[in-house]
Amino acid sequence: MRTLLTAGLMLAATLSPAWAQEGRLVLYTSQPNTDAQQTADAFMAKYPGITVEWVRDGTPKIMAKFRAEAEAGTPLADVLLIADVVTMEGLKAEGLLLNFPEADTTGLDASLYDEDGAYFSTKLITTGIVYNTAATMVPTSWLDLTKPEAKDQLAMPSPLTSGAALIHTVTLTDNLAEGWDYYTALAANGAQASGGNGDVLTAVAGGEKLYGMIVDFLPIREAAKGAPVAFVFPTEGVSAVTEPAAILASAPNADNAKLFIDFLISEEGQQLASSQGYIPARDGIDLPAGYPARADIKLLPYDAAAALANETANKERFGEIFGQ
Repeated sequence: MRTLLTAGLMLAATLSPAWAQEGRLVLYTSQPNTDAQQTADAFMAKYPGITVEWVRDGTPKIMAKFRAEAEAGTPLADVLLIADVVTMEGLKAEGLLLNFPEADTTGLDASLYDEDGAYFSTKLITTGIVYNTAATMVPTSWLDLTKPEAKDQLAMPSPLTSGAALIHTVTLTDNLAEGWDYYTALAANGAQASGGNGDVLTAVAGGEKLYGMIVDFLPIREAAKGAPVAFVFPTEGVSAVTEPAAILASAPNADNAKLFIDFLISEEGQQLASSQGYIPARDGIDLPAGYPARADIKLLPYDAAAALANETANKERFGEIFGQ
């Protein structure tokens, strides 16, 4: 019996992380409040000895808070969970992220996490086309937005103020044969570039505009509630932000942070993301209602390192085209 008990304890030790499962974890995130609380609650249910404290704000403000604390020598955050990989690439280049190559990346495509384990995608938030169901043209292609039917009827977030919109712009200019000429055509067709995704949804659902570029979950959620909108995944493919998570090199609770990263990308964590209405990053998890099969969603390639290097030039190019 003693031999069996010893063997059982050894097996349990093999299956569980070696580090302590107690104490605190401080999360800095740009997730919506509801999502952040649900994520913290689910993690604490799995690890009741760990208390999660989270701070939520837009990515620029979150980064400003983190940097101010780091410069003062009083870093508080353990994990960043923010919208885009460009910011993560910058932090990695500065040596501010802790590599976690031991993370369990089962089910994650290699393109969805950093090769050194500096950050990990937690979901896919694609940008496609929303249209008001009163519109006479149902768009199927990005190029449809340059047609006369969309004249003065397109709203889209500005990449000058939205990181996700900048990723979308860079993805389209890199992948569409028209390149930056596509955005020149949009501007000539009277496209309006301002505000964020919520502003686009308001404009299209309210009938102020008939078409918009927008992240997927907003119109899909609102359509399910009866709003007069529909979402299209264009035939050329869609851009995606992946809401990556990373452990900070200055993390006071690095072991708990590793548990949190593993939880986010685990089957359990990815089912939570799906229940919140997002496309899970991990294969094998059912998508939320209203989405096509995962295999039918074509993701356009995106080079985060190149985007970081060319960020200023891309913003200036967009500003020149739209007179901003």
